[in-house]
Amino acid sequence: MKGRQRARDRPDYSSYAFSYEERFKCLTIYVLLDGCISYLFFRSVIAFIILLPGMALFFRVKKKALLNKRKKEITQQFLDGIQLMLAALQAGYSSENALREAKKELQKIYPPEAVIVQEFYRMDTQIEVSRNLEELMLDFGRRVDVPDIISFAEVFLTAKRTGGDLTAIIRNTISCIRQKQETMLEIETCLTGKIMEQNIMSAIPLLILAYVKLSSPDFLDVMYETMAGRLVMLLCFGVYVLAWLWGQSIVKIEV
Repeated sequence: MKGRQRARDRPDYSSYAFSYEERFKCLTIYVLLDGCISYLFFRSVIAFIILLPGMALFFRVKKKALLNKRKKEITQQFLDGIQLMLAALQAGYSSENALREAKKELQKIYPPEAVIVQEFYRMDTQIEVSRNLEELMLDFGRRVDVPDIISFAEVFLTAKRTGGDLTAIIRNTISCIRQKQETMLEIETCLTGKIMEQNIMSAIPLLILAYVKLSSPDFLDVMYETMAGRLVMLLCFGVYVLAWLWGQSIVKIEV
């Protein structure tokens, strides 16, 4: 029982679990997308059923995107947290008391359910039962699985045990993380237009097929009723999927 309680007290942020609302939303989007593709490319219920297993891949991609988004949010929250700790350290507080002061300020900035608020509260509670702050920081970094936070926690652990300059360490960490975030923001800004173009280009083949089917319903009958036509549409669908994957890989840049 205590083990289960301890696991609940130490959530793992390195993986993502869909909420019921997110799961329903993803399911709805995929079913609509599957129905649209099955109708436009194959005009077949069988194609709709065959494409249903692709839902697993869609969920995996969506989960990864949501996980990366959450990690970015936690990194920003952590940056705010250690910046508040730095201010408290410069005012003469010990690292433990600096954490408490930072926790109070974070509660004014973020809602109670924010990860950093919950984790700073947990660290403060654990410190009261004689846990080391540096070990708690390292544990948090490993559970979040963010390289910047892990690196900071490891350096913070070494500095605490060897008597290093915590103020300088936190200041340097803030500078490094901010530089990385600014670089990533510049890249995302430059890619925003290209991502929009890629999304529009991905939608054009579907829009063309939809237009032809609406304006001339009988024009594409040969593509759905003959074996040669079905093979051509299958080839077109394969090329469309490969082009979409290629476009996604081009605009995906990690720092």
